[in-house]
Amino acid sequence: MNWNIKAPNTLILVLLVMVFFAALTWVIPGGQFDMVEVNGREVVDPESFQYIDSSPTSLTELFLAPVRGFNDPYGMAIIVFVFIVAGSFSIISKTGAFDVVIRRAAKFFSENPAWRPVYIPFFMVLFSVMGATFGMSEETIVFIPLFVTLSLALGYDSITGVAIPYVGAHIGFAGAVYNPFTVGIAQGLAEIPVFSGAGFRMLLWAAVTVTGIIIVYIYASRIHKNPKKSPVYDIDKNRKASEDDGIIPPIKAGHIIVLLLFFGTLGLLIYGVVQLGWYIEELSALFIGLAVLSAIFGRLSGDEAANAFLAGMKDVMGAAVIIALSRAILIIITDGQIVDTILFHLSASLDNLNIYASAGLMLGVQSLLNVIVPSGSGQAALTIPIMAPLGDLIGITRQTVVLIFQLGDGITNMIIPTSGVLMGVLGIARIPWEVWAKWLFIKMLILYAVALVFIVIAVAMGYQ
Repeated sequence: MNWNIKAPNTLILVLLVMVFFAALTWVIPGGQFDMVEVNGREVVDPESFQYIDSSPTSLTELFLAPVRGFNDPYGMAIIVFVFIVAGSFSIISKTGAFDVVIRRAAKFFSENPAWRPVYIPFFMVLFSVMGATFGMSEETIVFIPLFVTLSLALGYDSITGVAIPYVGAHIGFAGAVYNPFTVGIAQGLAEIPVFSGAGFRMLLWAAVTVTGIIIVYIYASRIHKNPKKSPVYDIDKNRKASEDDGIIPPIKAGHIIVLLLFFGTLGLLIYGVVQLGWYIEELSALFIGLAVLSAIFGRLSGDEAANAFLAGMKDVMGAAVIIALSRAILIIITDGQIVDTILFHLSASLDNLNIYASAGLMLGVQSLLNVIVPSGSGQAALTIPIMAPLGDLIGITRQTVVLIFQLGDGITNMIIPTSGVLMGVLGIARIPWEVWAKWLFIKMLILYAVALVFIVIAVAMGYQ
């Protein structure tokens, strides 16, 4: 008997998730916590939960949800960012600047195999540091075309090309030491000194980073030996067939200028995010500037530049729809008034457990909540005011509660379909979400095992 069942298209899968949560609004009663202001931020009053009139999703609201997903400010900002980044990279690709560097890099690694093992660890550590310090997440989108192309040229696959920047940044995000958007906000809400306990989190960061590198390195090595084992082999084969003619073109002055513009843009991106507080709008504008200047110095005609930009946008059209649908899911559960009810009952489930089981279940609760509240700062504002006092009651320090929060938030960011960033990344890489999820799931459990070890240690030592 043939048990091979074809996974549904990502669009269908996300639509089914949307319908599922709409159905939950008819089953789960509405609930609400009161909000209070703490340190200038609206947070939940953990003692204020009350049931309210349910707001089940009607058929009309279900059909309106995708439209509202496109209209959602954050969702639209991510969609525009993905379009602009894809268009910009398409223009740079058209100039041939990336091509000359990537082909030479591939030639170097093929002629100097002793250097090949450095490729994955070096860049994953770099991205992990950025995830651990300033919370790199959305910014990984801009690196996907470069690392997918380079990874393919080195004999790996597009999953490796995505894993280096995206998994790299998010293992750093999960083991964050000084991330102001998760650790900083959560510690402030838990009323403990901001960025305290950094020494233990540094050990955690090192452990999850090394684990992530080993996972990706072993996988990539297996694919390098036998490319047909890649779950995206057919996708990559078609991509390489259309993009690789085996010729190494000469480097021209225009190529050098475009590459300087590109790396200058990345440097300005990091400075703007860390020092100037830039976010999606500013980063989108930055890449518009990169696209225009690259077209000029790459000596593209107006028609060539416009056609390349539109071709890049066309490649991520499916990702834009998925991003909008992921926002539609969040709109449905928010309007259905079930988020607070879910949070209340999940937190209540921690009663009457021993301290270690409670800590493990807390991690599960934070991970589940990240599906419906994928924003790190938003989840902190929603959960820490409840989890911190709950930790007091069961003997878990508030520092450990924050640690559990950042791990639950960070690890699941790598796989949840409600993350607009992940869906944008996969769209640019042309990797279906279900393929990515199947590849990542077991590997994610390994990261959870590492997380649980550190949580147990934190509980045992009374981490402060």
